[in-house]
Amino acid sequence: MADVDLVVPVREGSVNQQLRFALRSWVANLPHRHVWIIGYKPPWLSGVKHIPTRQSGTKYANTTAAMWLACERPEVSDPFLYANDDMFVMERVEDMPVLHRGPIREVEAYYAARASGAYLRGMRETRDLLVAHGHPDPLSYELHVPLPVSKGGMLRALEAGRGLSVLHKRTAYGVLNEVGGERIEDVKVLHRGPRFDRSTPFLSTMPDAFANGEVGRVIRGQFTRPSPYELRRR
Repeated sequence: MADVDLVVPVREGSVNQQLRFALRSWVANLPHRHVWIIGYKPPWLSGVKHIPTRQSGTKYANTTAAMWLACERPEVSDPFLYANDDMFVMERVEDMPVLHRGPIREVEAYYAARASGAYLRGMRETRDLLVAHGHPDPLSYELHVPLPVSKGGMLRALEAGRGLSVLHKRTAYGVLNEVGGERIEDVKVLHRGPRFDRSTPFLSTMPDAFANGEVGRVIRGQFTRPSPYELRRR
C-alpha cells in the first residue's frame, strides 16, 4: 500500500508530541505515499501535504469537514488511510487491514455504564441512522487505528449522516459500505500504569498517558529517530 496516502485531521494550537511519534511509527511501519494534514500544521512539521481549515465548530464537526475536504481533493489518493494524531503502529504492517470493534449495541453498553454526553449520543444517533438504512445490528468501527477509506464510500456516509451533529464517521462508512473486517478490542490506553496489551501492532494514547505514562515511555523508546516529516535543527 505504498501508494496510499494518510489523511490526518489535526486540531489547532498544540505542540502535539503524539503526532510527532505517530509519524515516526508510520514511517517505520506503515508504507504510504503522502501524509495529508488537514487543519492545523504544527511549526515543526516538514514534507507533509497541508490543507488548512477554520476550526470553528466542535471537534466532531471539524473532523467531518476534514473528511469532506479529503474526499473532494483529487490529489489525495483513493483509497486513503484515515488516521488520527494519536495512533501508533508498533510493528510492520504492509497492508492496513479493516478492523472493527464488534456490534454497536455492545460498545454502547460499555459507554453507557461509564459516561454520557455528545459521543454516546452520536453513537446512538448513528446506530439509528444505520438501522433505518437496513442494517439492524450494525458494527462499530470506532477504533483508534487507521481505517482504509474509499472516497466515494466516505462521501456517501457523510451525506447520509449530514443531519447528525455527532456522526460516527468511521462506523457510518464501514457499515454503509459493508467493508466487513476483523474484530479487535480498542487499543486506546487511558492510564499511566504499566498494564496494557503490548502484543498488538497498534497503540493509541490519551495526552496524559503519552506524556507521563508507561505506554508513552514505550512508544518514545521505540521511535527515537526523527522522521523525514520533522524539521531538522540547524
